[in-house]
Amino acid sequence: MSQYQRVLLIADPAMRHSPALQRAAALAEATGASLHLSAFVEPLATLPLLDKGIQEETRERCLQERREWLADEAALMASKGVHVTREVVWTQQVREEILSHVREMQPDLLVKDLQHEPLLKRAFITPLDWHLLRDCPVPVHLVSQAANPLPKRVLAAVDPSQPQTQISGLNQRILAAANGLALQCNAELHLVHTYDLMPAYLGSVGAGAAGWSGDLVEELRQSQHWAFTALADDFGVPAERRHFIPGSPIGAIADFAAQQQMDVIVMGRVHRQGLSKLIGSTTEHILNHGPSSILAIS
Repeated sequence: MSQYQRVLLIADPAMRHSPALQRAAALAEATGASLHLSAFVEPLATLPLLDKGIQEETRERCLQERREWLADEAALMASKGVHVTREVVWTQQVREEILSHVREMQPDLLVKDLQHEPLLKRAFITPLDWHLLRDCPVPVHLVSQAANPLPKRVLAAVDPSQPQTQISGLNQRILAAANGLALQCNAELHLVHTYDLMPAYLGSVGAGAAGWSGDLVEELRQSQHWAFTALADDFGVPAERRHFIPGSPIGAIADFAAQQQMDVIVMGRVHRQGLSKLIGSTTEHILNHGPSSILAIS
């Protein structure tokens, strides 16, 4: 049985045949999942300044344009055997409406176009995509581009160096989701871990360590490689598709995925508090690096 029975697509507000729409349609067709298209229309800030009659006319025109567009897209998908439903929602609270729909529908997957936000804007306003990564209770697939509407190369990014991911089983869930996606799409499954030993080095210096020998560096690297290999063995990932590379996770994973033309990076997401929530997770920051799409697993 497919791991996707019901997929929720957040349609592009600009009514484009966007990468997320193409990906959601391809996944639904390949897996037999039902697909629900939701278009959330947010009124312009200047709308309340207009005459009441013009406000209502503008609202109805916007809604009708999107209803007609979604009807055309749904008809195209239905012609390929996909079970499609659709709706258009007028709201001033897009994030809350999306989360409300997720709680009500309980989809197996939320699909949305990835929205790149400028660094300055991110410093003052938390992007909608980040909110969804933090608060959405189901897997979130943020699509950057869809050169291949149905993914051909799926990259699972794991971190066996962190005790919390080992205890919680997050690495296993990431690999299970990536493996399931690859099987259903007849895609290649790749596995990557980026190791950065600098934090451990700085920690040892801060604790008054006597020295930082080459043997200790190699011992740390080998311990991470052993855990990485064990994960790969559990899921039968071929040796040529295992990638154990040095570097800081944000840059190294994004660069590797771009170089290897990965269609999807499957990563974990955790609920954060305090300063770490303000700074954002590795997954959140990778959204703004490279062209690859993200599938985030809780």
